[in-house]
Amino acid sequence: MNQYIFPKTEPQSIRQLLERAEGLAGVSLGELAQINNIKTPANFKREKGWTGQLIELSLGAVAGSKSEQDFAKLGVELKTIPINAQCQPMETTYVCYAPLLDVAGIEWHTSNVRNKIQHVLWVPIDGRRDVAPKDRQIATPFLWTPSPAQDNQLRMDWEELMEMIALGEIENITARQGQYLQIRPKAADGSALTDAIGKNGKKIKTRPRGFYLRKEFTRQILENAFG
Repeated sequence: MNQYIFPKTEPQSIRQLLERAEGLAGVSLGELAQINNIKTPANFKREKGWTGQLIELSLGAVAGSKSEQDFAKLGVELKTIPINAQCQPMETTYVCYAPLLDVAGIEWHTSNVRNKIQHVLWVPIDGRRDVAPKDRQIATPFLWTPSPAQDNQLRMDWEELMEMIALGEIENITARQGQYLQIRPKAADGSALTDAIGKNGKKIKTRPRGFYLRKEFTRQILENAFG
């Protein structure tokens, strides 16, 4: 394992971040956890955020706010993505919470969604269910920025979904809407509720929602990266 795998400080440049990330390729989650003195869970049913936190620690991420990118000084967000044997994504990718109140005046170019995905360090990881978490290997990480066409489609999806929220149609938004970007409930269980804009502008209680990148879109990203 090379010198960039277990830094104690945040990376000072894009190049240094990428060097550290590339040093993780071929390393198993169990090996990474052991060197960081962390216990690897037997499964991820109750530890869904464990992998991302391990990779953040291993790369020196020190994001002070969830609204910031993981490497805020570099303007880079970290996204782990579980893949199958064919290097295809196995699930959608969470981006951030969707604002459900005070949405007037929010524009795409200043939105948290765009902030989170304008420059992403993707870290693909073996996600096959028949492979124990400790044995799942990290594939080659890569940096990605949306192309103008991708950014335009993401913007259109975002604007469609945000318009529905602003018009009090939150309960009518389904996972079918949006070509690249979708909104789905984001909570540990159905009992978690938050305020949102309802009919006639009145507040209602609803489940928190999150923005997610569709598998079809992240498959496109992976194919462009690996051919």
